[in-house]
Amino acid sequence: MRFIVIKKSFLCWALLCIIIISSILVVCFTVSPSSMPKPEFNIVIDAGHGGRDGGTSGTITGITESELNLKYANTLKNLCEDFGIGVIMTRTDMNGLYDESASNKKKSEMEKRKNIINSSGADLMISIHMNSFPLSSCNGAQIFYGKGDEQGFNLAKCIQTSVCEVFDNARDYVTVGDYFVLNYSSIPATLIECGFLSNPEEEKKLQDDDYCNLFCYSILVGILKYFKM
Repeated sequence: MRFIVIKKSFLCWALLCIIIISSILVVCFTVSPSSMPKPEFNIVIDAGHGGRDGGTSGTITGITESELNLKYANTLKNLCEDFGIGVIMTRTDMNGLYDESASNKKKSEMEKRKNIINSSGADLMISIHMNSFPLSSCNGAQIFYGKGDEQGFNLAKCIQTSVCEVFDNARDYVTVGDYFVLNYSSIPATLIECGFLSNPEEEKKLQDDDYCNLFCYSILVGILKYFKM
């Protein structure tokens, strides 16, 4: 009987030691969010369209631009975060950003995007879109910046150079774009038309996961080049 009592006592002490040691390890190795280093750079990724506004759509599969925009935006977000870049998303799901009660939903949506971008405190903004043109042979990525936005031009040029190194059909120049998110952004901004959904061959490529990853990675390389400047 004495042996059993001693054995139980020993087991209790052993269990207590394990609990204490485990608690110490948890305290030592658990990093609280407040102790995580803040990203050196932060960006806004804007997935164009959403909700009732699907944007353009594929001629073969019928996929909407808003769906692909979100896919590319999320892929770019994950890549950026892997490289320690903080990301603010304007849209995280397929819903629109507009106020449902607004009489002009497009205006409501664009104002919401502008507010998110300009209140973000981010270093730059990337807006993701898909293109369309009546002539189905048109293809290739295009990159735009806002008129008078010198840093936006530098950002667009860095991304354009990187994209062209991977995709032969990407436009080898950047263009001033008359887009709301460029015209009213208080931070360097660029809008990327990743390809043409009106081109049947490119429509299929744009939906391919490997193609999406490679395209977004080339955008990331351009962003890193810009920050290095």
